[in-house]
Amino acid sequence: QVQLLESGGGLVQAGGSLRLSCVASGRTFSSYATAWVRQAPGKEREIVAAINWSGSRTYYADSVKGRFTISRDMVKNTVYLQMNSLKPEDTAVYYCAADGPTTALVTTLKYDYWGQGTQVTVSS
Repeated sequence: QVQLLESGGGLVQAGGSLRLSCVASGRTFSSYATAWVRQAPGKEREIVAAINWSGSRTYYADSVKGRFTISRDMVKNTVYLQMNSLKPEDTAVYYCAADGPTTALVTTLKYDYWGQGTQVTVSS
């Protein structure tokens, strides 16, 4: 079992920045693929960014490329999502998800473990 706890969400004006953190506990998190997934009201969940176990490979949705950066700190068992130039359409609940053990970069929603989510609201 892997437990995931997100933090860092909040209210920010358009053009601002936030950094989300996802701290993992349980099994060896360093061998897991991880992603940030968001869900806006009335919309389906979508993968925003994903990272493989070593951090050598990443994936970004087209809507966030050039604005968001995913990274991981294996010592701290933490995955981050740096979000810059935020837009009102980025408003959503952001979830951290993990799958593994695996060496793959997982770009679908087929993750085994999910956090509770953190709300991000971007005002215009």
